[in-house]
Amino acid sequence: MPMNREFFFEEVRDNLFAGTLKQGQVNGMEAILDEWDANHGDKDDRWLAYMLATAYHETGRAMAPVEENLNYSAARLRVVFPSRFTAAQAASYAGHRERIANRVYSNKLGNGDEASGDGWKYRGRGLVQITGKSNYAKFGVADAPDDAMNDVKTVQIMFEGMIDGLFTGKELSNYFSPTREDWKNAREIILPGNLEDQVGMYGRAFYRCISYTTG
Repeated sequence: MPMNREFFFEEVRDNLFAGTLKQGQVNGMEAILDEWDANHGDKDDRWLAYMLATAYHETGRAMAPVEENLNYSAARLRVVFPSRFTAAQAASYAGHRERIANRVYSNKLGNGDEASGDGWKYRGRGLVQITGKSNYAKFGVADAPDDAMNDVKTVQIMFEGMIDGLFTGKELSNYFSPTREDWKNAREIILPGNLEDQVGMYGRAFYRCISYTTG
């Protein structure tokens, strides 16, 4: 039976979006629901709820793919990347997004050195941001990194990453199964130890909005 989307959108609007939904947010959730219905509808609805919660958190509630900003001041560079910048270097790099990306992501995550330009080419993109050449390669977009911002591809990346464990090695079935329900530690699928209670709360809220009844 298809999900009752009218009920779903009424509930998420009132409980997760402060009473107002923009068309872009609706479109983003529709894309996620379409992928679920087409290819995963026989799986645990808690998986869907936690993926929706993850997109909600990772995109700042936009429910659309986002791109890493990297527009740091000198002071912020020294706080966020203290091992990468001296005070003089931070002053030189501040505000130069491409140069910052090439430096902070050099020689890691499959990237080449700073001069290679890989840091900028493979900066964070998506509903769940992938960063670094090796991670782009996992999802088949190393040769076309901008595809990580494609509305369809970004949903597929999130589903593959969270269902098959391609982000961190942890997958949804580790936390939601007939014998387990762990909204808090499911955050290990994306970023262990990062706002796990908050994202778990979002997941529970989305789960309450999923219904298959028509009455």
